[in-house]
Amino acid sequence: MAKLWVRVQRSFRRRPLRFFTLVALYLAAGSLVFLHAGFAGEPTVPGSQRSPVTAGGPGLPYLGVMRLSRGFKPPATMPAVGRRHGAWFKSASKEPAKRGKAGERGSTRSRALRSRGGREKEEDRARYVGCYEDNTRQRTLRGVSFFDYKKMTVFRCQDNCAERGYLYAGLEFGAECYCGHKIQASNASEAECNMECKGERSNVCGGVNRLSIYRLELAQESARRYGSAIFRGCFRQPDNVSTALPASQVMLNMSVDKCVDFCTEKEYPLSALAGTTCRCGFPTTLFTLHEREDEQLCAQKCAGEEFESCGTADYLLVYQTQVQDNRCMDRRFLPGRAKQLVALASFPGAGNTWARHLIELATGFYTGSYYFDGSLYNKGFKGERDHWRSGRTICIKTHESGQKEIESFDAAILLVRNPYKALMAEFNRKYGGHIGFAAHAHWKGKEWPEFVANYAPWWATHTLDWLRYGKKVLVVHFEDLKRDLFGQLQRMVGLLGVAACQDRLLCVEGQKDGNFKRSGLRKLEYDPYTPEMRRVIGGYIRTVDAALKLRNLSGVPDDYYPR
Repeated sequence: MAKLWVRVQRSFRRRPLRFFTLVALYLAAGSLVFLHAGFAGEPTVPGSQRSPVTAGGPGLPYLGVMRLSRGFKPPATMPAVGRRHGAWFKSASKEPAKRGKAGERGSTRSRALRSRGGREKEEDRARYVGCYEDNTRQRTLRGVSFFDYKKMTVFRCQDNCAERGYLYAGLEFGAECYCGHKIQASNASEAECNMECKGERSNVCGGVNRLSIYRLELAQESARRYGSAIFRGCFRQPDNVSTALPASQVMLNMSVDKCVDFCTEKEYPLSALAGTTCRCGFPTTLFTLHEREDEQLCAQKCAGEEFESCGTADYLLVYQTQVQDNRCMDRRFLPGRAKQLVALASFPGAGNTWARHLIELATGFYTGSYYFDGSLYNKGFKGERDHWRSGRTICIKTHESGQKEIESFDAAILLVRNPYKALMAEFNRKYGGHIGFAAHAHWKGKEWPEFVANYAPWWATHTLDWLRYGKKVLVVHFEDLKRDLFGQLQRMVGLLGVAACQDRLLCVEGQKDGNFKRSGLRKLEYDPYTPEMRRVIGGYIRTVDAALKLRNLSGVPDDYYPR
């Protein structure tokens, strides 16, 4: 035995690392046993919405990595740590959140109780108002809206509505967010708001035609100023002004803010300043906003703000408020199978998603796709999931250019865009997503030259193939659609065989951007096209221009040249 002990001592003297390793393992094992006895509960991250429910005891403040539930008590003076929020929220309540009972987890009522507990904890940024009825024809909250069928959360909806200055944020169907300044519907039972948020299972996001509504507590009154109201221009007062702009109020101390606030409160998307009179309404055939006048005709100083113009009795200065025009927001699948299969064909990066958004608003019907893009489906393009031959959608997005694929359609809207812009847009989408941007390294690396070499010829062959093999092809240039949205959209809707009223098309003009528009803030500071690239692309432009004129169509727009 002595010999064995001597051998062990010699072994550790030769290899001391073994000894220290054994000691460390022993201490680690003891620590784990100690922690297991003293801590229970799931790990949480500061700001997490998830609140584990224990068998008893009040909710405890956040301490380090885990929540203590037994064995140790936190100091009574220790403050609770919650999520940090921006300056646009102020605390509405300092009452601690109350937990539901563990035994109620399985029922709809328990989900509502847990969600209500989450709402109470989040009262530092918003106050839960209740569950309300909603109607697709007459929305309860009539401001902007957006959908995300994969990642919608209560905070995301509140954040988007507060950022735009709205007083209320409402969630519906687990994935839809609506904003507004006024609740225009009756209360519903809390049990009817029973759908979990798609991106946050621990919270409720309304139900079927039911809204979970929050009042946003704005920290500063200035956050409600409508600096984001869109200037539409100077226009001659319409003949029947009281019909065209039905709401009005005399304001002796007139300013742009006051008129925009008034029209926003009245839930109108247009605010028109006429000297000391503020008028509100919708764009209609009586007041289309298509014939702008010289802004000098509206350059009369405001009585309440000397550095602003407030129009005159004959010429109105018009702003678009943040109120959403809901006359064109309802969408559905076709009631019967489509009589013709119409393609919405374009080269990638030519604005197909934007065109789909416009067509859906103008017709009231969903568009489909030859492919399936989950991100588009999650953003509200519900026809994305249908098979392209289902016949339930008004037209089908496609980038295909083979003869067999083209001849499978009965008609087509061919959307053509300046190749220089289209190539850059598709490169950004490929490396940055639908509204993202490619990294600087991609532009400067080998990816960009290889992309141009492969995609530039396709831009030309795509248009040539559709002109050659397509049936009833309506060519629409992206640039013309931007310049004359009303006229070009009328042509597109006409091919689709839908009778869209003019008021609906005028509504589309006010909602034209949608959710898939890249910010113009991140433009490249240099031209990525080399002289050789421009020479090759210029040849493709001339080829397409000649092919269009050969079919008695207008050639490519002038802004394709020169480069």
